[in-house]
Amino acid sequence: MTTATALIAARDLTKTYTMGDQTVHALHGVSLEIAEGEMVAIMGASGSGKSTLMNILGCLDQPSTGTYHLAGEAVQAMTADALASIRNRRIGFVFQQFNLLPRTSALENVELPMVYAGVPAALRHARARAALERVGLGQRTGHTPAELSGGQQQRVAIARALVNNPQLILADEPTGALDSHTSEDIMQLLTDLNRQGMTVVLVTHEADIAAWARRRLVFKDGLMVEDVQQPAHAQAVEAKPL
Repeated sequence: MTTATALIAARDLTKTYTMGDQTVHALHGVSLEIAEGEMVAIMGASGSGKSTLMNILGCLDQPSTGTYHLAGEAVQAMTADALASIRNRRIGFVFQQFNLLPRTSALENVELPMVYAGVPAALRHARARAALERVGLGQRTGHTPAELSGGQQQRVAIARALVNNPQLILADEPTGALDSHTSEDIMQLLTDLNRQGMTVVLVTHEADIAAWARRRLVFKDGLMVEDVQQPAHAQAVEAKPL
């Protein structure tokens, strides 16, 4: 039974791929719930199923069997257009390589999801500027990615993820391209956003990054083999909200 506060509710998810004459079983009957306001880390070796699960949770792919509800909406039978709509309305994505347009300013990069959503230009500018202020880049709105550090580029990517006011941030190896000090800054930012009520789900293979989350899911061979609560991260306890 799905709890009333579950933002993510998945039941018996399977995912099977056909590669040539081989059948690959990426997920084997995975069930999980993630409540609104949680911060969850998903871990596992290559081939464990964690990336497949992330793609399903992000409405980038659909399960072979099983059910998935996001904020009460049944996702598993949606058309491609409906999936695109729910992604734009409910989910903000953060990737390892930032995925910014190289010749475009920070402000214009953050505006991009709103262009797809049909938001008028003046409102786009205002919301993008506010999102950049929220991640500490209010003075860098006119800079292109080449004029920003790796950490600043990831902050632009996080601002872009926030700009449509999603309920969920999905972060795929968000610190994978960053040094340890910058990684800590980015994790502090994600933790602060979580403290403000944002649900954050991140995929990582690094234990020190997973330690920032209050819950850790571990995958192996397409199965969830561990689901544990974690103590609050020391830096996160000491930090002040944005």
